[in-house]
Amino acid sequence: MKNLHFKDSFWNSDLTSTGGYDAIIQYFNDGKRTCKEVEDFMKARAAVEEKYAKDLLGLSKKVCGHNEMNTLKRSLDMFKLQTEHVSLSHSQLAQSMREEAKKLEEFREKQKETRKKMEQQMDALHKQKSSHFKKTMDSKKTYEQKCRDKEEADQNVNRNTNTNNTKHMEKLATKAQNAKQNAEEADRLYYQNVTIVGKIRDEWQKEHVKACEMLEKQAMERINFLRNTVWTHLNQLSQQCVTSDELYEEVRKSLEQCNVQEDIEHFVNLRRTGDKPPAPVIYDNFYSGHRPPAVAPPSRLPPPIIRRGPLPDPTNNSEDTIYSTVQDAGYSVIQY
Repeated sequence: MKNLHFKDSFWNSDLTSTGGYDAIIQYFNDGKRTCKEVEDFMKARAAVEEKYAKDLLGLSKKVCGHNEMNTLKRSLDMFKLQTEHVSLSHSQLAQSMREEAKKLEEFREKQKETRKKMEQQMDALHKQKSSHFKKTMDSKKTYEQKCRDKEEADQNVNRNTNTNNTKHMEKLATKAQNAKQNAEEADRLYYQNVTIVGKIRDEWQKEHVKACEMLEKQAMERINFLRNTVWTHLNQLSQQCVTSDELYEEVRKSLEQCNVQEDIEHFVNLRRTGDKPPAPVIYDNFYSGHRPPAVAPPSRLPPPIIRRGPLPDPTNNSEDTIYSTVQDAGYSVIQY
């Protein structure tokens, strides 16, 4: 199947009509509007990502598991850290989106400037073509009228050929001669205008073909650029998902190292208060004969001093007793 092209599909039978060209220009205006809409969409999406990044960063700074300990605390700290990293990745994504939107804006403005020169040239040709065509049609009407005037003058001369009024015949002959000259001048102007409008038509056709080729090329570039822009945008979103999953994987790895029994034992070893429960409370009946005697509370006074009797005489020559003496006069066995 033969490919369709602008230059073969947007002609009009009426020389002054610009319907085909106008249809192409309308198509480009719609395309320009589409570029602006995609550009605004990407800027808005970048703003959403930026706000999400800021909110996520603020969330990562909130207290989460501050009083927790050991392996679970390390996992929660990793969770907050990677949440912060995810927020930074979304901030980078927002910046990338703004850069893509800027590229689209520059592309749109570049096409606009290129098309502006062509449109000005084509508008001038359309005005020139329309003006000379109108002038040619007016000269044609004048030419046709002058031809009818000539024919009428010739007929008047022919009808009065046999008249004897020489003066009247001379007058009719002069009128016929003037009509003939006027018709010839009108014919010359008409032919001249037809020639001029023919040249203008040829020039316009060449420029119309060039314009169609240039506009078709721009249309293909625009479609391709928009397709690639959206494709890149989706790749950025997919990459963000991959990046987020990689960051979350670090949290999952940390959670795999979270040991429930280890955390329990860590807490017990750190905060243990004892391994024996309190003794049971015993029922004590006041009137029961088996009531144990009341035990006086321990006294806080120092123990009473018990003096011993006199020391034995070391001079005693008893055979079965051996005593030692202390030479220090301040020595005492009583200790306080």
